[in-house]
Amino acid sequence: MTLEYLRDYCLSLPGVTEDTPFDATTLCFRVGGKIFAIMDMEVFEYANLKCDPERAIELRERYAGITPGYHMNKKTLEFGKHEGKCAGFPYFGTCETQL
Repeated sequence: MTLEYLRDYCLSLPGVTEDTPFDATTLCFRVGGKIFAIMDMEVFEYANLKCDPERAIELRERYAGITPGYHMNKKTLEFGKHEGKCAGFPYFGTCETQL
């Protein structure tokens, strides 16, 4: 998966906006002003995604590449190059693509 692919997908969702509120390289996507996805634009090795807490636990148990979101409230998902794969979650369906 590439940053461009994930960015295009996020922006295809209804009501989604993007911004860089933290610094020039941290890209955020929002719906209704609430962040649901965060990723680094220079080093795209992972994405931090908001997820239902119970679903997040299920996905972390099922896929080694999904971990609690770094510096988040742990009710988010982070997927990346841990195992070279990502997995299904509410906004993005199912993915078996390397980042």
